[in-house]
Formats: sequence, C-alpha cells, structure tokens
Amino acid sequence: MENTEDKKTRHTIGSVARLLGVSVQTLRLYERRGLILTEKSAGNQRLYSESDIERLKCIRMAINNHKISIEGIRRIQSMVPCWEHMQCPMKQRLACPAYTGSDAGCWTYKHKTNECSNRDCLHCEVYLLAGDCGKIKSLLHHQSIVT
Repeated sequence: MENTEDKKTRHTIGSVARLLGVSVQTLRLYERRGLILTEKSAGNQRLYSESDIERLKCIRMAINNHKISIEGIRRIQSMVPCWEHMQCPMKQRLACPAYTGSDAGCWTYKHKTNECSNRDCLHCEVYLLAGDCGKIKSLLHHQSIVT
C-alpha cells in the first residue's frame, strides 16, 4: 500500500521540531535509532510529511504519556509482522533478522536477499502501519492470535 499523501506537503526539521516542542537533535536521534525514516531534498535536507508528523506525535505520546523508552518503542515496532504483509516464504523468514530478532522494525535492516530487498521502506505498507498509533495495537493483537 503506497502512501498517497500529497508529495508537495513537506516540512523542514526545524519547523517540525517547533511544532512538536522538541529539539532538532531529538528528531535526529529518532532517525538514528530507526523510529522514523526521512525523505531528503536534493540538498540533503530532511523533509517530513504529514504522516511523518503523525508518527512523531505517536512516538512522543508513547514516551511522555506512557513512559515507553526509545528502546521500548523499537521493540514494539519489531513485533509488527512484516513477513505476513510481505508474504515472505519461510526460507526467507528464517534468514531475516526482522523475523528472528526483536531489536527494531524491519525497515532498520539491510535486506539483501528477500522480498524487501528492492523495496523503498519509507513508502512500505509495514513501515506506514507501524507508525499509526491507532493500528499498532490491532496489528500486534493479530500477530498473537496467528502465532
């Protein structure tokens, strides 16, 4: 499922930091830790979409209201069953750190020989679903029923 958001609506890191009441360094930390992926301009400037801002609000709510650490958020994101959405064959699943580990969301790994090796994680259905606070619980609940 591609993100159909208007490609013209992009915000700079400074404007997003002001909007969310955080520092630019905090947003860079979230990116380094794999909580968010950012688009870059031709001049290598980070650009944030409206869905990125919603994802960041979800992250901030988890940290501030629910007292979940960055590592805790990474672990929660790692539980999104990307292998089900991508319909990866079992052989690929067993060789994939996103399936075998629980460190971070699948978009943080360098996929070389599986269904995701040629995909753009920024626009991947799994990445987009994992950033939706309203859907993450149902995704995790579905996984616990399936397994």
